[in-house]
Amino acid sequence: MEALAGVSKQGIRERIWDYMESHDLADFPRPVHHRIPNFKGASRAAEHFPHLHAFSVARTIKVNPDAPQRNARFLVLESKKTLLVPTPRLRTGLFNKITPPPGATKDVLRKCATSQGVRNFSVPVGLDSSVLVDLIVVGSVAVSEKGWRIGKGEGYADLEYAMMVSMGAVHKGTPVVTIVHDCQVVDIPEALLEDHDLTVDYIITPTRVIATGCARPKPTGIIWSKVSCEMLTKIPVLRILREQERRAGKDVALQSEPGSQHPASSTMRRPGDVPQSQAASLGGSHSPLHRVDTQPAATVYVGNLPSNARVRELKSALQELGAVPLRLTWQGPQHRAVLHYADSAAAQQAAFRLQGLHLGANTLRVALGQQRDT
Repeated sequence: MEALAGVSKQGIRERIWDYMESHDLADFPRPVHHRIPNFKGASRAAEHFPHLHAFSVARTIKVNPDAPQRNARFLVLESKKTLLVPTPRLRTGLFNKITPPPGATKDVLRKCATSQGVRNFSVPVGLDSSVLVDLIVVGSVAVSEKGWRIGKGEGYADLEYAMMVSMGAVHKGTPVVTIVHDCQVVDIPEALLEDHDLTVDYIITPTRVIATGCARPKPTGIIWSKVSCEMLTKIPVLRILREQERRAGKDVALQSEPGSQHPASSTMRRPGDVPQSQAASLGGSHSPLHRVDTQPAATVYVGNLPSNARVRELKSALQELGAVPLRLTWQGPQHRAVLHYADSAAAQQAAFRLQGLHLGANTLRVALGQQRDT
């Protein structure tokens, strides 16, 4: 893909997402907008991963949970290395250590590398663990041959790395790898980079491996002035790290707190935030996401199901997106289903993740349920 002249990170993201959609370069889930794209050829690209010297000498490898890195996770397990996967949106901790059953076959290892496998075959890794990460794999929307990286805009990869630095799990020499489609390798103006942005040392595509030789320093820890109070509320492990650093005498002032050197706006979207444009698309102008007089119930309505859709197809898609409900009410004749979650926060997260989901040729309609009076 030709060099991009985007004036902002979001402009570059949109160009990449639009290009991949218009050229049919992505697999499920689609559309790729607001995601780390699951590009066609991702499994083939990952086959280059074990040939890196950094891979061969690594004992513990952290791989992000996105779909395009599924084969990378499998290759780590197949090589009998320790695989760490960040917990989705850091809600329940920082890492899960994948623990395949004894004597696992390749087929079982492949299941362990899926999003469902990560949930079924893992144990949490606490902050008090003396874990040392030798190699990191992150997802990207765009990356330059110089090592500049742009994610999907939520800042989780940057925050995960900063948290690993704070807990002593990585150091400035720990290599960082990203696996992308060739079209995602573009020119990125260095002026767009900020202190919290993570750079990469290796770029793997289906056709090549690029050693970036990036000399730009990686983040040296959590920049607390970039962290909002809401982020702190939603990420328990972040609160623990903040208390540890406060006790060590570090400046841990958050956005809008006395002592913070930065305004309240941040380049990282807060976990759970749903962009206004997406919120509107979930349910139109009457979407429960816009209601101020009631709270959304713990249900998500999924409509426009294909007439030949089967419940197992929807369940598979929900598992892939990490949006498995406590209960699913199938209403096939009405071409819809109702998903029941533990609380309204879980339902809102699921509605966000399901935005733009396709089954067959149909784009599903997704909306939060409304709280009923009791």
